[in-house]
Amino acid sequence: MKKRVFLVDDENLALEELQVLLQPFPELEIVGKSDRVQEAIIQCNELKPDLIFLDINMPGMDGFQFLEQLDEVNSVIFVTAYDQYAIKAFEINALDYLLKPLNPTRLKEAVNRFLSKESDVESTEERLSPEKKIFIKDGDSCHFVPVFKIFLLESVGNYVRVHYENQKPLLHKSLSYLESRLPTDLFFRANRQYMFNMDFIQKIEPYFNSTLLIKLNSGHEIDLSQRQSVKFREITGI
Repeated sequence: MKKRVFLVDDENLALEELQVLLQPFPELEIVGKSDRVQEAIIQCNELKPDLIFLDINMPGMDGFQFLEQLDEVNSVIFVTAYDQYAIKAFEINALDYLLKPLNPTRLKEAVNRFLSKESDVESTEERLSPEKKIFIKDGDSCHFVPVFKIFLLESVGNYVRVHYENQKPLLHKSLSYLESRLPTDLFFRANRQYMFNMDFIQKIEPYFNSTLLIKLNSGHEIDLSQRQSVKFREITGI
């Protein structure tokens, strides 16, 4: 299955050049392109591409602000004439950072890195590593949260409230979905409402009917169901 790609750049000539340079990659399908930021936001939210090639310096909104407007972000490769944003780009987990004028060899390396990553995910359905950053769009706020910093996940209707540091944004995913993606040696599903990071446990106490009460460093107290209490004892050996 081809990977769906969207191109964003305020210069139409740059879009055309990038489209030509991507022709040698039959694994990619360019599903859209735009030199207008607001139009690109609407299209990306509708199409939800697997990969976005994104300029950083654009009138009215830079590439980082652009990402904040998206409901979902998969992979991003920045394409820009400026190198001073590289560190920030990688801080938000950008796949690569290409400088204009584009070097075909560097472009090929970036595309191959993307295809390799996608292949690994599809073939192994690998779980997220503790260092992986999760993108969360919550209202007007944008969060890139390292998995290991999350101490509690709370089911709220069709959303999950992600507790990390002093933040608690809402993620439009189910708790069951996150349970299938997060590392099992780090996170434990307590009950239908909560899943917690075992590195943040402060105290474990006996509770009603042989269940357990988990106290986190944050002050949260979570009671495990009977079945999960048994499972937790088996995992931890308590």
